[in-house]
Amino acid sequence: MVTKTINSSIFTPTWPAAALAAAQVGALQTTRQGGVSQGVYQGFNLGYHVGDDDALVAQNRALLNASLPAPAHYVQQVHGTHIHILSDQSDTSHIEADGLFTRCAQTPLAIMTADCLPVLLASDDGEEIAALHCGWRSLQGGIIEKAIPLFNAPAAKISAWLGPAIGPLAFEVGAEVKAQFLALDSAHELAFKPHGDKFLANLPLLATQKLKGLGVTAIADAQQCTYSLAEQYFSYRRDGQTGRMASVIWRK
Repeated sequence: MVTKTINSSIFTPTWPAAALAAAQVGALQTTRQGGVSQGVYQGFNLGYHVGDDDALVAQNRALLNASLPAPAHYVQQVHGTHIHILSDQSDTSHIEADGLFTRCAQTPLAIMTADCLPVLLASDDGEEIAALHCGWRSLQGGIIEKAIPLFNAPAAKISAWLGPAIGPLAFEVGAEVKAQFLALDSAHELAFKPHGDKFLANLPLLATQKLKGLGVTAIADAQQCTYSLAEQYFSYRRDGQTGRMASVIWRK
């Protein structure tokens, strides 16, 4: 679901029709294409923490920032549920969190992924935005349930975009992962398909179920599998040592 390709490295998400009234919110999704990284990080790697040359990562981030109104804010992602509320332009690079929320304008929020599900949220009036890193641990732990109450807007006036992530035909998990989700809601059974003695998990469906359960119904899914689209996306499950993409959202 792509509305516009800015260059070979970046595209703009397609949001639900009701979202982003008066075009007050911008968003970008990077791929692995373009960029200056080499070897296993070949292309547009934006992660300093994966072993790539810092100077090359800095060049890649500068390329991304050229498409943004200001340098993107990143956090140290730990597969948890903490969401940092950004109220000014302070440095967030040393903050451990898996989500960012702000009402500030011209303040891009970035989440890095290489299989986990990026979720971008925006109130329909464009006044509030969030970016979430939704691996299975963060989803099971309740990161979405923590994010929605941060908005002054009611859930029915919030739109969500689910970015590229490992798809439901590739994400193998153990029975213990399924059990943890079923302990939360038996409806999550639909997001797990038997696969030998394990299961294939559907991260976008789990996120969608949680969002709808909270009253968010305007949801768009990129439906792009990072694992299977090797030329377009980094994938930790596929390659092990690899780079990271970024999903970015900002108030204009």
